[in-house]
Amino acid sequence: MLSALAAGVRFFQYRSKNEPRKDIYHASLQLAGIARGAGALFIVNDHADIAAATGADGVHLGQGDLPIAEARKVLGEGKIVGLSTHSRGQALAAETAGADYIGFGPIFATSTKDAGVAQGVERIRDIKQAVRVPVIAIGGINRDTIRAVMSAGADGVAVISAVLSAPDPSRAAAELIGLIT
Repeated sequence: MLSALAAGVRFFQYRSKNEPRKDIYHASLQLAGIARGAGALFIVNDHADIAAATGADGVHLGQGDLPIAEARKVLGEGKIVGLSTHSRGQALAAETAGADYIGFGPIFATSTKDAGVAQGVERIRDIKQAVRVPVIAIGGINRDTIRAVMSAGADGVAVISAVLSAPDPSRAAAELIGLIT
């Protein structure tokens, strides 16, 4: 996280699908403190209770997770609740339910998550026309595709592999930021 902060990243999501919840809690507690100290936002994937317990800025939910209204009850007022969506219908439902933002995708094929068939860049425009909340493009985005994703109307991108699989993750993060700012 420190090298990403140094590169200019200001929004982090901790995503761990296979660790025990206690380990997710301890990691989130540490990461939330680091992010807060650097003036960055930090959200926890899937677990509203862990987000609340660790002082995270919010939670990112999947389609099979706690409903948005229930997550807000757990988190309290003023916290961020995002939701992954994979269709126009899901995006509209997320906005209606009160999501602060939606993650939409996968835009391209990705190996970090089985989120269905790649949607393609052209779907971003459709989703942006359908909802008023920010749309964060997810799935397989890298330095070769990020400009097209942003040009299609995405408000931001979520990346994992493009940074973590790079020989120099800090440099990769800085390059991606440079391509969208």
